[in-house]
Amino acid sequence: MRLRITSWNANSVRLRQSMLERIRNEIDPDILCLQEIKVASELFPHEMFEALGYTHRLVHGQKAYHGVAVLSRIPLDGMVTHDWCGKEEARHLECRLPGGIELHNLYVPAGGDVPDIEQNPKFRHKLDMLDELRDWFARNSDDRRRILLLGDLNIAPHENDVWSHRQLLKVVSHTPVEVEKLAALQESHGFVDAIRKIIPTDRKLYSWWSYRSRDWSASDRGRRLDHIWLSPALAPYLRDATITREARGWDQPSDHVPVTIDLDLPQQDD
Repeated sequence: MRLRITSWNANSVRLRQSMLERIRNEIDPDILCLQEIKVASELFPHEMFEALGYTHRLVHGQKAYHGVAVLSRIPLDGMVTHDWCGKEEARHLECRLPGGIELHNLYVPAGGDVPDIEQNPKFRHKLDMLDELRDWFARNSDDRRRILLLGDLNIAPHENDVWSHRQLLKVVSHTPVEVEKLAALQESHGFVDAIRKIIPTDRKLYSWWSYRSRDWSASDRGRRLDHIWLSPALAPYLRDATITREARGWDQPSDHVPVTIDLDLPQQDD
């Protein structure tokens, strides 16, 4: 069973119909996972996704902020939502895919502008959520679990995941403490970074470019904030991984671009 799975921070799903049509037509994912949909669950534009062929839909929305959704051509099951840090925010949707795959669609807080937990509660929230996720996956560790963890994790971990490692060391999303906590979350279940498994870390690679840049492509001051991780039991089925850089230049773009992997699961696991 071949599965193509795309993760994308849409930055308000109701503004992105043309983008979503191009993602369907040019990337053609079987499963599309969205973050920052910025709409309450009951107002989600189901008809738009029905027209795109995504007949199975799970939505964990919130008015004006956050929100995650999983859209699929194949059946989805067992939807669970999780709250972190005592906050009822729509940041984590869990469900089951064919082949025994456990999917976690995550939107980690951006963390504000100041990388100091005393001065900036948003930064503290980000670090606390990473700690809670780490502990949760560590408590539920099982080598047999086929886990797909993806989404906007809002951290660029490697030097070549940012346009300038030196200049961004004190900028939220690439500070040493964030990188350390993301690594601890990754190690909690031995997750494999699917994108970097295919595209080595010696290559510059970004999935986000600020709206503030007049010419995002020419300045190319990007960061790789969007990730897809696979548990050790699922990683052997990875066949390809891509970031659709050109989508940043499409009409009415998000500041993030789609990140996609291809899995090839054995037929007997259908």
